[in-house]
Amino acid sequence: MNQKNKLLIVFCLCFSINTIWSQGLENTPFVLDMVHHNPGEEPYVSAYNNPEVIKEMGYNGKVYFLFESPALAIHWESVDKEILPKGSADREWVDKKAVQIKEMYKAAKAQGIGVYAMSDLVLFPKRLIEKYGMEDTFGNPNDPLTEKYIRAEIREIFDQFPEMDGLVVRIGETYLHDAPYHRGAIQNRQDADNTIIPLMKILREEICVQRDKQLIFRTWRSFDVNLNTYLKVNAAIEPHRNLTISIKHCEGDFHRGNPFSKVIGQGRHKQIIEVQCAREYEGKGAYPNYIANGVINGFEEHERMPEEMINSLAEFVEKRPDLYAGIWTWTRGGGWNGPYIKNEMWCDVNAWVMAQWANDTKQTEEHILNRYATERIHLKGDDVAKFRNLCLLSADAVVRGRNTTYRDMDTWWTRDQGISWPKTPQNEIAQMRNLKQKDESVAMWKKIVKLAKSIHWENEESRQHAIGSALYGLELYEIYRTLVYMSYAEATGNDKAVVKWIKAYDKAWANYKKLPSRYDSLATLYTQNFKRHIAQNAHEKVNELRKKYMR
Repeated sequence: MNQKNKLLIVFCLCFSINTIWSQGLENTPFVLDMVHHNPGEEPYVSAYNNPEVIKEMGYNGKVYFLFESPALAIHWESVDKEILPKGSADREWVDKKAVQIKEMYKAAKAQGIGVYAMSDLVLFPKRLIEKYGMEDTFGNPNDPLTEKYIRAEIREIFDQFPEMDGLVVRIGETYLHDAPYHRGAIQNRQDADNTIIPLMKILREEICVQRDKQLIFRTWRSFDVNLNTYLKVNAAIEPHRNLTISIKHCEGDFHRGNPFSKVIGQGRHKQIIEVQCAREYEGKGAYPNYIANGVINGFEEHERMPEEMINSLAEFVEKRPDLYAGIWTWTRGGGWNGPYIKNEMWCDVNAWVMAQWANDTKQTEEHILNRYATERIHLKGDDVAKFRNLCLLSADAVVRGRNTTYRDMDTWWTRDQGISWPKTPQNEIAQMRNLKQKDESVAMWKKIVKLAKSIHWENEESRQHAIGSALYGLELYEIYRTLVYMSYAEATGNDKAVVKWIKAYDKAWANYKKLPSRYDSLATLYTQNFKRHIAQNAHEKVNELRKKYMR
């Protein structure tokens, strides 16, 4: 064989190996995690801030939160040095932010995992907006000046932070709590023709095509609930190997009872699915709340969906494997304020199971949860089955205690660390079901406490937290139950029952407030005076009834 033929064979082998390797990377699912810090507060102290921790759990990338995004840390010098002039307070803030997030990204790269950052768009420095008179137009991606500076912003982000693997874009809301020198806006966020499609085209060209980086575009509060809008966007945007659409597993916010997302499995773009592990409307990890089984196999409230509709991630992967791009968990965070947890036990089981399943969707959820019990928290024998029973019961207890399996209640009546006055369903059948399921929920929580006490935990710390957090769930859901019964009693004019349930309410709160003195690893408690995003504070309403019926 002559030298020329040898070189040709070597070239072909190298090309084939490189092609196979590239295809392998393209077919590897995203397994991403983010800690969603509370805007305007100190960042969470969490194990999941550490890239080494999440890599060991099975994640291959970390999404940095909005205020860890380079959109807040670029200096704009290639555009105009007067936008953030050296020596100014805003330039000093931006430079400090750049150093901070460079260190974060460096830690992720040292672990060999991908670096992604979430950013609200459109987001510009205040000086830029003022200098170019863009106060009324900078939220419109169709505006020529806005488009120009979006492109410049993308260029500066990847030039100044080349270690980034991609950008996660959110247009559903704009948070500026920790961005004192920037302004953000998006006009007509649900308008496919005038907002979503133009912006996606700009970003696709600048990020996916020009820089060969990843663009993950979120649908939330934009084109996540209207299938026609989603398909219109899908048709207008040409697929690209670096473009992925991000969708929450349920429509709207992460509420049990909300429909499974109708856009999952639709269209022609790859889809990554968002999963919240410390649910902001369900205690934020303060008590057992295992949602991984429901996300993977389908929640019980979705069993009544039409046969032809997808109602779980397992079914999504089975029916549309070509669209499955992976999962993106939020191990911590979402919402506002507390409860603030000290022990991440119940976030951890959701996150670990989701990450392991995302890497190999041929595994069953049951197999993975049993692995979690044996490999991660070192349970043995019958305790593995008890732990699974506890986890599954928690999901059933939560949906019945906060709502019903038929979504008979307003999903927003309790959130973060507060409780609103529950409205009585108008339908008598729904109301009777509502009361019955509140009773069922409390009964389930009692079983959860019993199971937590019966399991031989790895150490006393784990045992104490498992029992204490189960009691936290029991006492909180007893409070929920008393309020729902009290609301029904008032609505039906049953004065004696109102008095009865006020007394039960007071007793439930007294029991709940005693828990931290017995279990020091518990989360902070729900509070009676919390009003943020609360329609009608429940405790204030109870006091009104107390004055009326208990003089």
